[in-house]
Amino acid sequence: MHVMFVFQSRGGGGGRVEEMGIMRQCGTLLSGGADGVADEWVVGAIRPGKMLAEKYCFFQSPSIMSKRKGKDAHLPVGECITLVQQILRERLCHQQLPDKPDGIEAQHKHLLELLKRTAVHGESNSVLIVGPRGAGKTMLLKCVLRDLLEEKEAQKNLLQVHLNGLLQTDDRIALKEITRQLHLENVVGDKVFGSFAENLAFLLEALKKGDRSSSRPVLFVLDEFDLFAHHKNQTLLYNLFDVSQSAQAPIAVVGVTCRLDVLELLEKRVKSRFSHRQIHLLSNLTFTEYLERVQTQLCLPDDFPDSKFAQDWNDSIMTLCEDKSVEEVLQRHFNSSKDFRSMHMLLMLCLSRVSVAKPAIKPADLLEASRLCFADAKANMLHGLSILELCLIIAMKHLNDVYEGEPFNLQMVHNEFKKFLQRKSNSMYNFDQPVIMKAFEHLQQLELIRPADGSSAKTQREYQLMRLMLDHSQIMEALQKYPQCPTDVKQWAMSAFG
Repeated sequence: MHVMFVFQSRGGGGGRVEEMGIMRQCGTLLSGGADGVADEWVVGAIRPGKMLAEKYCFFQSPSIMSKRKGKDAHLPVGECITLVQQILRERLCHQQLPDKPDGIEAQHKHLLELLKRTAVHGESNSVLIVGPRGAGKTMLLKCVLRDLLEEKEAQKNLLQVHLNGLLQTDDRIALKEITRQLHLENVVGDKVFGSFAENLAFLLEALKKGDRSSSRPVLFVLDEFDLFAHHKNQTLLYNLFDVSQSAQAPIAVVGVTCRLDVLELLEKRVKSRFSHRQIHLLSNLTFTEYLERVQTQLCLPDDFPDSKFAQDWNDSIMTLCEDKSVEEVLQRHFNSSKDFRSMHMLLMLCLSRVSVAKPAIKPADLLEASRLCFADAKANMLHGLSILELCLIIAMKHLNDVYEGEPFNLQMVHNEFKKFLQRKSNSMYNFDQPVIMKAFEHLQQLELIRPADGSSAKTQREYQLMRLMLDHSQIMEALQKYPQCPTDVKQWAMSAFG
């Protein structure tokens, strides 16, 4: 048996004969440079048990080790599980863009031509990408930008500003973000501007190389475009569309939204400056394709170090996807959302349950992950209520049944609760009025009840009209899972009209 090593000499070139002698004593010389010894490295084989002079440092050759691993490596199960979770989490969190987006070639071509006219020819444009969540709006835009930046001129000149309606909640924050992304903080400095339009015009002016025709083109991407329509006076949208219609500077405004009625949200002056170009995307995904995607996302690649473990894992994934209970769970997710991001979250939860003791994903893991995904936050909140608060919720439920959803006040709820107490001989549920008031206020803080529209804040708290923010099924589900819920309270909740 020979073990492969790479030796590096710590001495100078004068000790080549000595080196050769040591190498030949230790084993068989395999390769070398001039005179059989490489200038920097000496590669040889050494039999176990032989000692080398301290003058030499050595380590096992990584290339040889990788070959050995690739051929017949059998890694410990714990190491395999760690590798599996690392590979699959990386895949689920960082999805690779396709070379060509399937099914949306026409939209891809249209958007690419539109942005190319801005980036290369300095022509201003505006466009909206509209479609449901998960239809591929962001993926389409990323693919177009990737292809656009392959053009030398676009790569050199085009500036990009990405805004999100969830983050830039007003025009002041949006303008600061535009300044930051264009790296113009030093140019703006402490200048004071009279209006938003003046500030934006100054930023665009600062991007000019020289004359008006040589301004650098800027691409504005507005994600969650509909949220920008709720900004005061829609100043940001008005100014961006106004610049895109005028010859001030070459800009392209791309809005991304899932609202089909987004144009109805725009003010007349904003709408008149928009080009009314819209690119619509619809999800044509079938359940079979969805199921194939799940299998693809969970399978291990061919170059996994332990080929036997990879084969067993991939076989278990195929068996999992063929299970009827798993198909039902995935069908439910598919019906509720065709967005791959929600599917990736489900698979991530399944993956977190894999361990050395359970080195494969089982149907039970998927069922539990699905239960967590579909968990009702409000129903879960009911599990932490006190018995008094739960009784008040049940009283509100009965009032909703009797008065067909009409608003109620604390006094009505208290009277309904008293009816329940009158049927009981014991007084374990007797509470003072201030305690009941405090419990009622706590339910309002948890947003399980809210003031009815039009109810006056000046009204006494006992008579302020409220609405219950829970439906019948949520209350009944919470009662079934409530820890040690008294039987008489359950019966009261299940009775038709209290």
